[in-house]
Amino acid sequence: MPNHPVPTADAAAPPTVPDDRAQWRYRPRRAFRHRRALRAAAVFGVLALCGLVLLAMLREKTGTEGFLVGLGLAVLPVPLLLAAFRWLDRVDPGPWKNLIFAFAWGSGAAALIAFTANTFAIRWIATATATTDPDDLLSLGATFVAPVVEESVKGAALLLFLLLRRRTFTGLVDGVVVAGFVATGFAFTENILYLGSAFGEDLATGTGVVGSKTVGTFFARIVLSPLAHPLFTVFTGIGFGLAAATARRHRVRRVLLPLGGLLLAMGVHALWNGSAVRSPLGFLAVYGAFMVPALALLTWLAIWSRQRELRTISGRLPAYAAAGWLAPAEPLALSSMRARAMARSFASAAYGPAAARAVHEYEVFATSLAFLRDRAHRGTAGADFTAREQELLHHLWQRKEFASPALTYAAGATGRFRPAPPPPPHRDYTGPNPYRA
Repeated sequence: MPNHPVPTADAAAPPTVPDDRAQWRYRPRRAFRHRRALRAAAVFGVLALCGLVLLAMLREKTGTEGFLVGLGLAVLPVPLLLAAFRWLDRVDPGPWKNLIFAFAWGSGAAALIAFTANTFAIRWIATATATTDPDDLLSLGATFVAPVVEESVKGAALLLFLLLRRRTFTGLVDGVVVAGFVATGFAFTENILYLGSAFGEDLATGTGVVGSKTVGTFFARIVLSPLAHPLFTVFTGIGFGLAAATARRHRVRRVLLPLGGLLLAMGVHALWNGSAVRSPLGFLAVYGAFMVPALALLTWLAIWSRQRELRTISGRLPAYAAAGWLAPAEPLALSSMRARAMARSFASAAYGPAAARAVHEYEVFATSLAFLRDRAHRGTAGADFTAREQELLHHLWQRKEFASPALTYAAGATGRFRPAPPPPPHRDYTGPNPYRA
């Protein structure tokens, strides 16, 4: 394992604090900013085009009224799911633009490709097998076609993150969060189709609210199984996240882990769809015997990974405290979400909102520094480790005036740091003393 020495703070000249607070944010490789902005505009333009085409397809299949009803009902679980996945990412939050791309990919590009591919695959199956029974085609498509197609197009977003966003896609938690945003977007679009189609059928047959197909679809997809698609794709996310945390020299492992996660996601998806199209009892059996335990296990794994990130902070930052970059109490405060929030509150009350923003940025940079050093210890940091370390230390030093007292206070207030008591005062003997000069 590479052994990178920590630069001492005494040997470094204190950087100049920028006057404009807008320049306080971390923007690596700023010279290429305009080119990256052009690429980002092109990517989101393509995603927007996919979304418009998809909306036109959904409106054609469900009708205007069905589309509006499906849209209104499908959006209900989305904020809760996105908030849950974002909560997992609070320790080292990824950029919002990455998460917006993940959601847009799932709800737009992935859904459009999956719907088109599923339709052509079912037609090909019908032609190849001479099957005309719609129920048989539905069962074959849901069990064998949809899981492969849908998990592949959702997993493509994770592949893009692994290849193109290595600085922000670094481990298991990142894989789970990105997979959750992609799958939530995909489920959102799919729910519009199913709920809108059910409402259109109820409207055509004059069915009332009680016993309507819309209510049944809403209960099955929104109430009973809103986490179905995120659960499937999280397996793929775990595989890609573990691959991102694996050293580059382990090439076989870096290929097998994502592939294994993708195959597992396809298998779980096929099991779920197969039980749903065959019988209600089979669906309930799979739901209770497999899906609920799997969801509980993945929830535990995600929370454990979040706590592991906090332990990484407390384990890697003391080296920088020993070198003089951080105060002794800062690693303890930075490894506690409660202490972080208390430090921001302290800075806001003592110095104002601008100081609280500086403390928040300090926490983000310190977390990135801890994870960067951890990746260097595991051999996955890359050749630009030293330059990135110096850049992060530069940003920490700029905010140290506000952040260090606030974090030291928070560490003491939460009981995570107890300074050594001062030595007892020296008591001089005032009586006769023959040895006194």
